[in-house]
Amino acid sequence: MVALDEAVSFTSELIRIDTTNRGNGDCYERPAAEYVAERLAAAGLEPTLLERTPGRTNVVARIPGTDPGADALLVHGHLDVVPAEPADWSVHPFSGEVRDGVVWGRGAVDMKNMDAMVLSVVRAWARSGVRPRRDIVLAYTADEEASAIDGSGFLADHHPELFEGCTEGISESGAYTFHAGPGMALYPVGAGERGTGWLKLTARGRAGHGSKVNRANAVSRLAAAVARIGQHQWPLRITPTVRAALKEIAALHGIDADVHADHFDADALLAKLGPAAALVEATVRNSANPTVLEAGYKVNVIPGQAVAFIDGRMLPGTEGEFRATLDQLTGPDVDWEFHHREVALQAPVDSPTFARLRAAVERFDPAGHVVPYCMSGGTDAKQFSRLGITGYGFSPLKLPVGFDYQALFHGVDERVPVDALHFGVRVLDHYLQTA
Repeated sequence: MVALDEAVSFTSELIRIDTTNRGNGDCYERPAAEYVAERLAAAGLEPTLLERTPGRTNVVARIPGTDPGADALLVHGHLDVVPAEPADWSVHPFSGEVRDGVVWGRGAVDMKNMDAMVLSVVRAWARSGVRPRRDIVLAYTADEEASAIDGSGFLADHHPELFEGCTEGISESGAYTFHAGPGMALYPVGAGERGTGWLKLTARGRAGHGSKVNRANAVSRLAAAVARIGQHQWPLRITPTVRAALKEIAALHGIDADVHADHFDADALLAKLGPAAALVEATVRNSANPTVLEAGYKVNVIPGQAVAFIDGRMLPGTEGEFRATLDQLTGPDVDWEFHHREVALQAPVDSPTFARLRAAVERFDPAGHVVPYCMSGGTDAKQFSRLGITGYGFSPLKLPVGFDYQALFHGVDERVPVDALHFGVRVLDHYLQTA
């Protein structure tokens, strides 16, 4: 099947196009966007290339459906990737090497694989004359690995007309095999995301000589605040998506969990779920992890200012609590502000759409179990939600036992099995035709 071969070659070739996003605008997606646009055009589509900033290119195309009265479906994937240090890798991260049935390189799972699978499906349809039931809008975006200001944020804010009629969307981080134990293959489908709350902390004090007594030391004030934030135990906050995930995963483990009870103890249940707890444990609470410190310029000079950055994540409905907690943890000597902020998301898990996503995966892996889950991080679905589009994480891959998909996100030796790509193409082809 040509589509299966193309999914592999497209993944490899996209990996070879270095679209490293170092943040602060340091990225160049245009060559990858042109690669995609050329192949969409060869399939008879009319891709549009759009840029907010030169070189930060997005591609959008629409496939007309057979039912003009049906709502449209958005299928989106980003073209940028996070940095990779070649010295740390077994192969060069931008080689796109295909070896022993595996495609290696940065973007193999996040998310040039999905970009390639969708591209191969669309081209297969063009060759065979297939049309989906509903309009499908394809969006290949820039800047997802930073603020999305040049990508989905720009598209949603300045080109909403391209997404007219879209009510739902699918993208990364869902429908991959998670081996929860012997004979238990889960396929978590994203039905929520924690909100993004990247924070900038600023401590001010009295500059002076490093040998003198200084009770207004900005570095000390900042360090104390960062330590309090890093050690804080956030309270349990169980959202509907997480509650549904816990109930279904518990049932598969033979546990009858009353997840709606007032006395429900999520931590106690997680302790009984073995490896499957990893799908949920990061999303039963807000979080705030210190990541960057900036202070001083000379060892014997006490600086007048010190800065830290915190990766904060907020569950739906908890932003007020998050803000109040940060006010307490930072204290009177440290100011904080949102460096970047995006909304939390929830999608219904009892919807016909989720049922069709479940059916598409289980059609091709009848022994698998699709479960809903909330993503600990975020995707471009946040920006597209401004247009009223409900997003699901659905980038199907059937993975072998021992393949740690989650660890490869932004990790060393990122790779994807060829067979997993073939599975994804079959699932996407079926789902997108019938969605």
